[in-house]
Amino acid sequence: MTGVESPLRLGTRASQLALTQSQHVADALTAATGVPVELVHISTYGDRSTEAINQLGGTGVFVTALRDALQQGTVDLAVHSFKDLPTSPSPGLTVAAVPPRQDPRDVLVARDGLSLGELPAGSRIGTGAPRRVAQLRALGLGLEIVPIRGNVDTRMGRVTSGDLDAVVLARAGLARLDRLSAVTEVLDPIQVLPAPAQGALAVECRADDTRVRELLAVLDDPTARACVAAERAVLAALEAGCSAPVAAHAELAEDEDGAAELYLRASVTALDGSDGVRSSITGPAVAAESLGRELAAELLDRGAAALMAASR
Repeated sequence: MTGVESPLRLGTRASQLALTQSQHVADALTAATGVPVELVHISTYGDRSTEAINQLGGTGVFVTALRDALQQGTVDLAVHSFKDLPTSPSPGLTVAAVPPRQDPRDVLVARDGLSLGELPAGSRIGTGAPRRVAQLRALGLGLEIVPIRGNVDTRMGRVTSGDLDAVVLARAGLARLDRLSAVTEVLDPIQVLPAPAQGALAVECRADDTRVRELLAVLDDPTARACVAAERAVLAALEAGCSAPVAAHAELAEDEDGAAELYLRASVTALDGSDGVRSSITGPAVAAESLGRELAAELLDRGAAALMAASR
């Protein structure tokens, strides 16, 4: 393939992080195939709204406009933060590539270089995610959790200004924006388990667009796809959205026979931190989705549905 081919139109949100992620995908695709890619900025309801994440009206608020543009043929592909995608498929569309994943853990950006354990009781911690709110409260550190919205720099700026003592963010976003120097602690998943698919990107296109699907196949990372499939299967089986206090994290390793083995952890935590269920499962990577469903069933048996209902 040569650069004389017509450019692919890549739909993206216009935030700095979304543009950075999308440009990375565009550059990788061009490098691998020789096909030029141009970014098309698309505004989503989630971008325009000032409501808290858990009040925005369900999953898909950051992706519906992008998917509409794909369906209408305005763009040829779209890049999403995978954790923003609803677990139910969109008719006529397919996730053609899951590029290599960034570190999915959460991080703390705190005043004076402090860690979570060093922050005094009563410290004001900013986060917009119910999952983080629930898990931070469950730690019993006496922190005041403050709901926040805005881009990465806006959130970190509230610490710099002294309005907040710290914020909790996804490490992946800071890595992509070259802001890791601001991190004061990478949070251990034992304390704060990441969101399903955090750190992963989903590159979506029309299912019947054979040319684009074949081009995007070169960007797909089987390890990232398997881990995300397991984590999102937990979310789907729990019938929970991206704003529910659900966490899941999968890792791949080789078993003693050299076959890919998947280790999956998941949790559901009451929003006030008073209760929670957490469990794990191990099995062959080829059974990623069924492992996720099996783990979700265990969490439901142990009371996850009631915890989620109480958090709505």
